[in-house]
Amino acid sequence: MSIARMLGITYPIIQGAMAQIAYAELAAAVSNAGGLGVIASGGMSADRLREEIHKCKSLTAKPFGVNLMLMAPNRDELAQLVIDEGVKVVTTGAGSPKNYVAMWKTAGIVVIPVVPSVQIARKMEALGVDAIVAEGTEAGGHVGETTTMVLVPQVADAVAIPVIAAGGIADGRGAAAAFALGAQGVQVGTRFLATIECPAHEQFKQAVVAAQDGDTLVTGRSLGVPVRSIKNRMTLEYMRLENGGAGKEELEALAMGSLGLAVRDGDTENGSVMAGQIAGLVREITTVQEVITSMFAEAKTVGRKVYKMTDDIHTHSRKG
Repeated sequence: MSIARMLGITYPIIQGAMAQIAYAELAAAVSNAGGLGVIASGGMSADRLREEIHKCKSLTAKPFGVNLMLMAPNRDELAQLVIDEGVKVVTTGAGSPKNYVAMWKTAGIVVIPVVPSVQIARKMEALGVDAIVAEGTEAGGHVGETTTMVLVPQVADAVAIPVIAAGGIADGRGAAAAFALGAQGVQVGTRFLATIECPAHEQFKQAVVAAQDGDTLVTGRSLGVPVRSIKNRMTLEYMRLENGGAGKEELEALAMGSLGLAVRDGDTENGSVMAGQIAGLVREITTVQEVITSMFAEAKTVGRKVYKMTDDIHTHSRKG
């Protein structure tokens, strides 16, 4: 079964679960445009998540999902909440969903963990999940070590369930490349930051649009929690301290509340502007609908070009 049919969506695209950004409004916009919107529950209480789920249901009649960060202290409560609220799809990150897969599957929920490696992908398949998001290090926020182009085909070869590619995808060329690598769908985060429906501060959006190809960096590797963000005063100071051997407490004190500072207050110098390397390809703020329809129209065009190129190679080889 294709990932689009499995999820009940038109386009095989999942919106990335961006903390403090992927609320009901953005998730509903993506679902209404034919993709799968996802509410990011990171940092939410059960009451807040319930409120966002109810709001999303009021904004769309189409399927949407909820992302659960499995290191959250209230993960057991949230895991039950998605069942009680009739959520159709759950994506997971920052931990293993092994304690919840059986109960979610019994409730008819499609379970899709985000993984950074082939080894973890195999473990997730053994748990009985429905699909896997293979996310490369190009992505924004918390990242692994392997690039998308290297990771996706290896995961696709290693598991029998559908694979969704994530990290470094912002247009039809990226989507077509993901399909060529063996993915059945794509997960997109950074491109949705620069949309009208994104609730982030306008200065946050403009920082994404202004970013060039080398304007992100990864901090937190020494703590085992690497995070990719756009370079600014805060991240450069963090990197200086980290490279100088600063301890966990000092680094955490510098980063505490920094995401909210950027997202809500628009302080893009002292806040954390989490975004992927593909921000350099994001050049304008558009609607969610425009992002999705243009992406898949371009992917079709790219696919035809690739077919023609390979057909030309076949023709020339026969002539030779």
